[in-house]
Amino acid sequence: MSYAIIRNTNYKMTNLAGIYRHNERKNTNYSNKNINKEFSHLNYSIKAPYSTYTKIFQDIRKKYDLKGMIKKVSNVMCEFIITSDKEFFESIGIEETKRYFQTAYKFVANYNNLGEEFIVSAKVHLDESCPHLHILFIPVVHKKDKDGNKISKIACSEYWKGKDSYKRLQDNFYSYMTKSGFNLERGNTIDNEHIPIEKLKKITNYEVQEMFKETTHHEQEKTTNDIEIIRNDYKRIINKFNTLANRYTRIKNIVEETISKAEKVQEENFELRQENQRLKIENSRLKDYIDKTFEYVSILFDFSKERLKSLVNDFIHRFNIKDR
Repeated sequence: MSYAIIRNTNYKMTNLAGIYRHNERKNTNYSNKNINKEFSHLNYSIKAPYSTYTKIFQDIRKKYDLKGMIKKVSNVMCEFIITSDKEFFESIGIEETKRYFQTAYKFVANYNNLGEEFIVSAKVHLDESCPHLHILFIPVVHKKDKDGNKISKIACSEYWKGKDSYKRLQDNFYSYMTKSGFNLERGNTIDNEHIPIEKLKKITNYEVQEMFKETTHHEQEKTTNDIEIIRNDYKRIINKFNTLANRYTRIKNIVEETISKAEKVQEENFELRQENQRLKIENSRLKDYIDKTFEYVSILFDFSKERLKSLVNDFIHRFNIKDR
């Protein structure tokens, strides 16, 4: 049986550029080997962004006069990744797969009274191992201020208010999708923890080894005509198959999520390297500017340039000692 899968990740302003490039396939190369660029033309938008996520965030915030103080540590966007397993999508076909993601989109637009206008992007990826939908939205809550006036506020912590908020999301998503005609089981309520690569390898190797141990001895053909024996053996085989299938799904989900996180970290590192290069250039320009300033001041006051630098450095040194 396949599962109705919906997972959430929160993002700060500094994350948006990298997420935009990944989701909208703006990068040239990807570390995620599951991405087959030959099939990227099959990806499609349910809601296409007209600009970068950062620009759209700023536009929406201004247009709807969204309240809430935004700091560097503030979570300003959420991302739902919605999927099931490959077998499920293969079994329902192309048109039903489209309906699955369209239905999921409608669910998100109405969940927690959000509003479709606060969805920034909804992108279906068909160029990876399993079809999935990325929905980026601003976590807006609708409430009243102290004077009783209705306001809309960016507040991730309030949108996800309560310890059972993730459980409620899973419950509601499962209910919505099954009522819409999709034959699915409820997804896991527990968030996958962040697992280091080495730990992940140990877990997956252990699981795979256990799976192979259990399948080392081939099933012997039953020659009996006893219906009860055949029925019991059939139940045993089905139970064994379900156990192995669940283990496979667990490994697959952990690996895919970890690869996705690793790719995002790589993209953020690229941004930091770019910023570092920009700062180096700016630092070089400032050094040249300061040196020219010393030169012109020394000419203006007919004072030795090196002597002037020495006096300034001495002043800064004494100032720093006093400041401590």
